[in-house]
Amino acid sequence: MKHLGYIGMGIMGRPMALNLLKAGYKVTVWNRTKAKADDVLAAGAGWADSPADVAQQCEAVCVNVTDTPDVASIIFGKQGIVEGNPGDTAGMVVIDHSTISPAATRDFAKRLHAYDIDMLDAPVSGGDVGAQAGTLSIMVGGEAETFERCLPIFQAVGKSITHVGPGGAGQACKACNQVLCALNLLGACEAMALAKSQELDLAKMIEVTSAGAGGSWQLANLGPKIAAGDLAPGFMVDLLLKDLEIVRAAGRDGQLAMLGTDTATNLFRAASNAGLGSEGTQALSAIIARLSDTKSGDD
Repeated sequence: MKHLGYIGMGIMGRPMALNLLKAGYKVTVWNRTKAKADDVLAAGAGWADSPADVAQQCEAVCVNVTDTPDVASIIFGKQGIVEGNPGDTAGMVVIDHSTISPAATRDFAKRLHAYDIDMLDAPVSGGDVGAQAGTLSIMVGGEAETFERCLPIFQAVGKSITHVGPGGAGQACKACNQVLCALNLLGACEAMALAKSQELDLAKMIEVTSAGAGGSWQLANLGPKIAAGDLAPGFMVDLLLKDLEIVRAAGRDGQLAMLGTDTATNLFRAASNAGLGSEGTQALSAIIARLSDTKSGDD
């Protein structure tokens, strides 16, 4: 595959498309707001007028958008990928890097198969830093043969690339990842609040605990931002909140008790309701601080 489409020029999509260009692929992009693709277009990408236009030009189309309905619209909606399929694209692949419902993904794959289009659900982890560096962790669901065909594409944007099972398995694995992200971040926020209350040097606390059993990506990467009061988004509160609702739906399907996930979801919802939805997920620290202030005031 030499000519790829990329739909979705957000925090993750833009650097991933740039890395595909750097790897030597011809890339055609589409986004609802064209201005968000300016740097990718300046780097040599082509522009398409719709997802259908992308599908007519490309051998594989990568999708990286916000939520399940967005993916459904891009694939099956008016001027979507299916509408752009002229009927002679046997072997075309849709690679969905979005984080969406595992159940919906399985349905999308079945529907695409009727059009002779293969689908890989390939959500990513590693944040904007990983997207820029091309070091993302990619968990892929779909047919093994299709995965092998598309492996060079994944290698252009990621470092840890794993085929985890049939269609929908990538999204299921991403749901597990988001549980870990949310609960590790909650732990990091509470640990830093405790360190601050004990008048510890926050940088030294992060250094020491990151090297031990309590270490996590969240603490090492977001801990310094929390200490500095930097809430700039690498991944936004509202996006993680959306992911946690997907997790909870999957948990309900499996009749699971997900007490930690429920607590984290409520706290991220509080952050969103407090106007922090567009801030980075480390804004959870601000909610922990507000709750602490409230409790102190009650004593």
